[in-house]
Amino acid sequence: MSIRNNYRHTFFASYAGYFVQAIINNFIPLLFLTFQNSFGLSYDRISLLIVVNFGVQLCVDLLSAGFIDKIGYRVSAVAAHALAAAGLIGLGVLPFVLSPYVGIIISIIIYATGSGLIEVIISPLVEACPGEKKSAAMSLLHSFYCWGQMCVVLFSTAFFVCFGTEKWPWLAGLWAAVPLINGIYFCLVPIPPVLGEGGNSMGIRGLAKNKLFYVFAVIMLCSGASEIAMSQWASAFAESGLGVSKTVGDLLGPCLFAALMGTARVLYAKMADRFPLSKVMTASAALCIVSYLVAGLSPLPLVSLLACAVCGFSVGVMWPGTFSLAAARLPAGGTAMFALLALFGDMGCSLGPALVGRAATVFGGSLGKGLLTAIVFPVLLVLCIGAERKIKSK
Repeated sequence: MSIRNNYRHTFFASYAGYFVQAIINNFIPLLFLTFQNSFGLSYDRISLLIVVNFGVQLCVDLLSAGFIDKIGYRVSAVAAHALAAAGLIGLGVLPFVLSPYVGIIISIIIYATGSGLIEVIISPLVEACPGEKKSAAMSLLHSFYCWGQMCVVLFSTAFFVCFGTEKWPWLAGLWAAVPLINGIYFCLVPIPPVLGEGGNSMGIRGLAKNKLFYVFAVIMLCSGASEIAMSQWASAFAESGLGVSKTVGDLLGPCLFAALMGTARVLYAKMADRFPLSKVMTASAALCIVSYLVAGLSPLPLVSLLACAVCGFSVGVMWPGTFSLAAARLPAGGTAMFALLALFGDMGCSLGPALVGRAATVFGGSLGKGLLTAIVFPVLLVLCIGAERKIKSK
């Protein structure tokens, strides 16, 4: 069977799409202290880089609800990967052509636009592909974000050991090859008809009148904040707060975080039929709370690093689980629902790390105390899951 008639290739391209998103969201955090030392950036200015990344993705999520169904999923997918590649290439060039900080921000805006499109289109594409066990498929799909995050950390760490951290612009160019190749792949794979392309979904107005949608929106915000607040700051926390080397910090911090997050998603994909998703998400949020407490309060660096990693396992099911719950409870949500949920997720991805960075500045540069403030998000997630159950029972 050719590529154009085999939906397995659609799944493969979608998996690679989340790999691309992992590159976009996790490469720059490995360079936070490098930017601080080379360009003199404060924690507040570094936090702004995170806010710009996810803020742009948030804007794309909001706007895309109105145009993706019109221009089609294939065009959107190819454009998303082209923007991702252009932004990564720009990251290695523009800071040395323009003002460093301005060059970094422009590059982030370009590739974040591509990442926002990827977030909106990939999940409904997988939901629309023929097959059953959608929650398992969604969890497996999102696990590739974790494997991508792991590869970013491992390959980047190996590159820095071999060639030095100062060669990071060349590494940015190497990572750009991934979205370039996958963009070509998306030109060839079959694209299934997605609910909403013919105007047959609830639409934004319909969702705005549904109380359950607002609950899912807050759950998505808390999921994004709980995950990204730790993953974005884990490397810098390990280096500056715990006093370990960059190599050890990256491997035991964000790398192990990603490995356990991916493991959680694969495990749930295999056992989705045995455990109710809402109960799994509640238990995950409870473990997340414990992880943040231990990471921020433990006097032992190794224990704090392990808590950072365990946090990855605790947040694994949250983001894909929210998509799956929403798709099951609001089956006519369509593209608009996925776009708006992605918007709230990216809002959380922006808010969580920004809160940690701001709190760290207030507490005299203590990232440990900054991380403690992020506990508010998994606590709120537990409350919202309870509210979702009550609305469902009624």
